[in-house]
Amino acid sequence: MAGIWIAAVCAAALTVLFAALSLLAKLTDRSVSLDADNPYLDERTRQKEGFYIRVVKRGLDKLFSFFAMLLLFPLYVLVSVVIFADDPGPVLFRQKRVGRNKHYFELHKFRSMKRSAPHDVPTHMLQDPDQYLLRTGRLIRRSSLDELPQLWDIFRGKMSLVGPRPALWNQDDLVTEREKYGANDVLPGLTGWAQVNGRDELEIPDKAKLDGDYVRALQGGGFGAFAMDTRCFFRTILSVLRRDGVLEGEQNRKEEK
Repeated sequence: MAGIWIAAVCAAALTVLFAALSLLAKLTDRSVSLDADNPYLDERTRQKEGFYIRVVKRGLDKLFSFFAMLLLFPLYVLVSVVIFADDPGPVLFRQKRVGRNKHYFELHKFRSMKRSAPHDVPTHMLQDPDQYLLRTGRLIRRSSLDELPQLWDIFRGKMSLVGPRPALWNQDDLVTEREKYGANDVLPGLTGWAQVNGRDELEIPDKAKLDGDYVRALQGGGFGAFAMDTRCFFRTILSVLRRDGVLEGEQNRKEEK
């Protein structure tokens, strides 16, 4: 009997926490103000989301991100302490990105660079990123620990676990190229088909085409869409363990060609 009561109390506490976080996500949503100067928005009719995207994928995203944040909370604290000790200041990095249907949203990362680093330039495009990296920054980036706060972005419905990686607000070339394949019509992801097939090593046309391949599979729905998401998820784990496709700076990009 005691076990049942404990289980009931735990379930109730999780339900309350889930509801509280959902409310917090709505109260802190700045999408409307971010879109005030958005040049990408258009009146083009977007393809309607199928049952898999609207119900199955969104439900799995919500539950996975909620429980992952709970389980990883000690790691969140540890990484935050390490970053603050290295360079006192905000431990989170916030950046305007392009989301579903080209609406802007605010993406969250653990800060791996000094506060003096350029804010809206991809790291692999910097001339000398080493001058900006924290002492622990390279480890944080190569282990993908910097991406963990995006679980909150998934929970609040701005991202998905799997999808095209969100473009920077000023990456016109990537947004334009993705438009050819309908890759701007879905939620961006923590990982995606392009990430497990090259990540930073890919040129923009190749990256956009892979994003398009993913979107076609996703919009097909059913088991095929679920299989693609599952494949991306597990290949991402392997890529992180092998540290595949991470480049730091333009020189690295040139050396890879």
